[in-house]
Amino acid sequence: MLKHRRALAWLLALACIAGAAVALFDIETPLRPFLISLFLLVVPGAAVVGLLRDRDPLAALSVGAAASLVLNVLLAQAMLLFGAWSPRAGVATVAVLGGFMYVLRVLYRGKSMQTEQGARAR
Repeated sequence: MLKHRRALAWLLALACIAGAAVALFDIETPLRPFLISLFLLVVPGAAVVGLLRDRDPLAALSVGAAASLVLNVLLAQAMLLFGAWSPRAGVATVAVLGGFMYVLRVLYRGKSMQTEQGARAR
């Protein structure tokens, strides 16, 4: 079961990377709408779910989906408001924000792991 879950996670990650590459490099493919939509919906949600450690899985998934939609809508609204509409810039912004949240998650989990190890040593 764990192997299937891990394989699915890697497949989803590769599809998201492909979606970002398709959008940023303007590659024409029949899968373009699916891959870009998948990237825009999964990356922010996965980043937020990663920050919600030790929570109910259904609640974390719901918050991640809502955060993903909110981030995309706010980004689109801001680009339209400032007259700077660019699908490439939108994808790049989502990628940067997702990466930033991933770094926060790594730092947060690293800090909590050090605290746990320090508590065990006492």
